Amino acid sequence: MDSLVVIGLQWGDEGKGKIIDVLSEKFDIVARFQGGSNAGHTIKIGEVTHKFRLLPSGAVRGRKVVIGNGVVVDPIVLNNEIEELKKQGIDVNILISERAQVITPFHVMLDGLQEKFKGRSKVGTTRRGIGPAYSDKITRVGLRICDLLDRDENLIEFFERFQTARIEKLYQSHVSNADLENIIRILNDLRPNIGDCGRYLYDALKKGKRILFEGAQGTLLDIDHGTYPYVTSSNCISAAASTGTGIPPFAIRDVIGVFKAYLTRVGEGPFPTEISGPVGERIQTHGREFGTVTGRSRRCGWLDLVALKYAIRLNGAKYLALTKLDVLTGINPLRVCVKYRLDGTNTDNIPAFAQDMSRVKPVYKELPGWEKPAKSWEILASEGIQSLPEEMRRYIEFIEKETDCMISIISLGPDRDETMIIRNKMPSWINDV
Repeated sequence: MDSLVVIGLQWGDEGKGKIIDVLSEKFDIVARFQGGSNAGHTIKIGEVTHKFRLLPSGAVRGRKVVIGNGVVVDPIVLNNEIEELKKQGIDVNILISERAQVITPFHVMLDGLQEKFKGRSKVGTTRRGIGPAYSDKITRVGLRICDLLDRDENLIEFFERFQTARIEKLYQSHVSNADLENIIRILNDLRPNIGDCGRYLYDALKKGKRILFEGAQGTLLDIDHGTYPYVTSSNCISAAASTGTGIPPFAIRDVIGVFKAYLTRVGEGPFPTEISGPVGERIQTHGREFGTVTGRSRRCGWLDLVALKYAIRLNGAKYLALTKLDVLTGINPLRVCVKYRLDGTNTDNIPAFAQDMSRVKPVYKELPGWEKPAKSWEILASEGIQSLPEEMRRYIEFIEKETDCMISIISLGPDRDETMIIRNKMPSWINDV
């Protein structure tokens, strides 16, 4: 079964949208399996930039796209994204899981109220209702798409009563603009595109269709394996592609992990390699490190191989995609974290306890930087990796040696075309198109 999971190996914002867009040319279906409208994917094609929060990135290429049961769906956001693409002449061929949980205005209100209530302990959410929607899913008080399509009045009445009581009695706040009718209307308009995505995807694989599974956020934000509690509310690792769409685990053939040449994170939480001062500001500016969804500036730091190797192991990634390598141009020397030092002892493990993670000191190795490549992108693309500056190649080779993985894709700019695919380091079946 020809399927590939593309997953983020850091705290999100690794450039997955671009990598997925590039790879989707070789696939028939692109499926999203977790997260919600808190996940931003940006794709730049020529002078046009597409920014998605819910739609799988493959929609730009006209691929069949699937939103799985593991996604929490804000129907208003989804409908707006579909309509925006229609205005650009792109018809969205989409299937949405009937089992997916729905984000409602109640959840958006609760997200903001909970963050305010936490005070100094706030996580730094996007306040899009993601956490409360997943919480309601687990406590079995949420609403699925099929519940609203079938208009189960008992469930809807209980849901509204429960959420109103929670907001008014626990947070002493007033419920406003929480009408579900607009959501129900949108879902009814989308009814022909709603169904059993697990059955559809499994049948497609058996018929020889190729499926690309699109991860949102990043491994270090995983609810179980990330830097808890400063994480998202879903499982962001490759195994979630199975539970989040309804396909069996054996249907996942390969995993490509995406990571930036440096590191960023948004919101609160420990960040051992964070850079303060001019270098950090330079990376933030040149890398345009501002959130797709919120516009918030991202904290920037040196590449962390302790965290990267941890994420590679969790996801079973054999192949890597390295993005934003161009952003480091002109910085010399470059630093890479190869160990942590905690309480006087070196370690290559990520502490489970957030306070321990905030106390670790990175052990760095310095590597020479490079000046801006003299050759044009057209020459670089045609001549391949050997046309890159020697110092850049040494940086790539160092990462490959340390991680024992192949860097199969290198992104050297925001454009779709500014991508170097190293075919002899790609899964062979992907090249057979």
